[in-house]
Amino acid sequence: MKYTALILFAMLFSTAVIERYAPVGDRIKTDWASQVSPSNVLPEYPRPLMVRPDWQNLNGLWQYAITPKGDKAPSVYDGDILVPFCIESSLSGVQKTVGQDSALWYERTFSIPNEWKNDRVLLHFGAVDWMTDVWVNDIKVGSHTGGYAPFTFDITQALSGKNNKLVVRVWDPTDKSYIPRGKQVTNPSGIFYTSVTGIWQTVWLEPVPEAYIRTINTTPDLEKASVKVDVDFSNPSADDLYWVEVSYEGEKVAESKSINGQPVEVNMPENFLLWTPDHPFLYDLKVKVLRKGKTIDVVDSYFAMRSFGTQRDDSGIVRLTLNGKPIFQFGPLDQGWWPDGLYTAPTDEALAYDVQKTKDFGFNMIRKHVKVEPARWYYHCDRLGIIVWQDMPSGDRGPGWNTTEYFKGSESVRSVESEENYKKEWTEIITALKSQPCIGVWVPFNESWGQFKTVEIVEMTKKLDPTRLVNPASGGNFYQCGDILDLHHYPDPKMVLYDPTRATVLGEYGGIGRKVDGHTWVKDQGWGYVEFDTEEKVTDTYVEYANTLYKMIPQGFSAAVYTQTTDCETELNGLMTYDRKVIKLDEKRLFEINRKISHALAE
Repeated sequence: MKYTALILFAMLFSTAVIERYAPVGDRIKTDWASQVSPSNVLPEYPRPLMVRPDWQNLNGLWQYAITPKGDKAPSVYDGDILVPFCIESSLSGVQKTVGQDSALWYERTFSIPNEWKNDRVLLHFGAVDWMTDVWVNDIKVGSHTGGYAPFTFDITQALSGKNNKLVVRVWDPTDKSYIPRGKQVTNPSGIFYTSVTGIWQTVWLEPVPEAYIRTINTTPDLEKASVKVDVDFSNPSADDLYWVEVSYEGEKVAESKSINGQPVEVNMPENFLLWTPDHPFLYDLKVKVLRKGKTIDVVDSYFAMRSFGTQRDDSGIVRLTLNGKPIFQFGPLDQGWWPDGLYTAPTDEALAYDVQKTKDFGFNMIRKHVKVEPARWYYHCDRLGIIVWQDMPSGDRGPGWNTTEYFKGSESVRSVESEENYKKEWTEIITALKSQPCIGVWVPFNESWGQFKTVEIVEMTKKLDPTRLVNPASGGNFYQCGDILDLHHYPDPKMVLYDPTRATVLGEYGGIGRKVDGHTWVKDQGWGYVEFDTEEKVTDTYVEYANTLYKMIPQGFSAAVYTQTTDCETELNGLMTYDRKVIKLDEKRLFEINRKISHALAE
């Protein structure tokens, strides 16, 4: 009887919590929005590249308050917010603007399972935009600046008993400062969108041993038929043994060990499988740390055997390569925005959908445009077989454009604070993502937005990750550094400059617009670089541009990016509507021409 009463109480409590929440606003939404509830908010494990079996998801209803920037924590909160959706979004249940003169506060309680009593407890944030301060039980546990990289605090010493209070304060100046912000602005219009403030990726707890694996980094080497695994261990000892096992489809294929903190070099079998968009083979990885024969910590991961590079073809044109073979990389400009969650997809299924449709459309690449995604997005690209060009989110001011020749003017001069912050955030982004097999190109600057010290930033990027290509400034001011010359031309493809020493690519073109009634952000409003009113006309124009592009491949183009995956707010030039409910072109014709282009250099 007592047990039944507890079940009834839990059901009533759950119902009451759900009734406290509802999406707000009357804008269009995706079908996945209806699946979002406080008891089921992005429940998937958030870090596929380093998995431990035990964790606690802190997504759900928190309390929020907006206060003047310098005020102390509020004694009374304004209401509920659904984490991890930013406060400006519909799915947050709030949809309010914070602004540079205010701070956003979050509060919730959590309990620690009894099974964790002998462990250290880590508090993980997938991403928070922009300046974050965190307290547990009124004890300051850490601070972080940056809107796009994950960060972690060890909160063990701040824990107290079963119930613990977590408070987060966020300040975000958006476009009123030098900070990286991508497409966010205070007053959205045109190609710029609604601001995003606060928590926008999963918040979670993880128990770890006293000495534990902080990160692992994998680097495949095709020539040596090996993979190097760097293990960052929190409290290393001379007695530590790092042990790595590689398996495929449940069968062990290789293993290796090291001591004295050395990277583990694992020799792969001679017939190892290569990762390509058509065959995205992934190997499973298990990493253990043993001390005096006893396992201290173990994590599961994965990696792929693949390499990115450039080489000249028989005509002397510099081509992009995958695994030493030329490949024409072709894909959409992907903004990664959602009408209901803004920066945050409503569900993991939704997050994967855009990647899957990109494959269905016949593309082999995505340019992730001035935004960084949650770790699970890159996992979906890894497993589905999509090469990613990763932009650095833009910020600060640039020197203006000179895109018809190599730039001879003065570069933008940033403040010391702005430069240091750019380098810090770009370093954190690359460090977090460089083990993802899908990433083939780093893009430090988009056009000339915030472009500064281009040669130095390219060298810095190469030093952080010498295994990827660097596209210095996609459509920006051109300097002879890095691996790629990247042109932008709307709406049709055109080669306005050619570089005989680097790969020449068309980093943006297209933007064919079509308004679909009932699926626009602003009713009966929006724009494209060119606009048509039927599926047939849009498809005909797309195919016309694509055939023009195809004919320019022998002339020197080695990759191309079409604008864009979906409509975004008032931009109506997507292959799909913003709510993902309508594919705006004939999908069969789209696939046929895209497949032809993406395989143009295949032997």
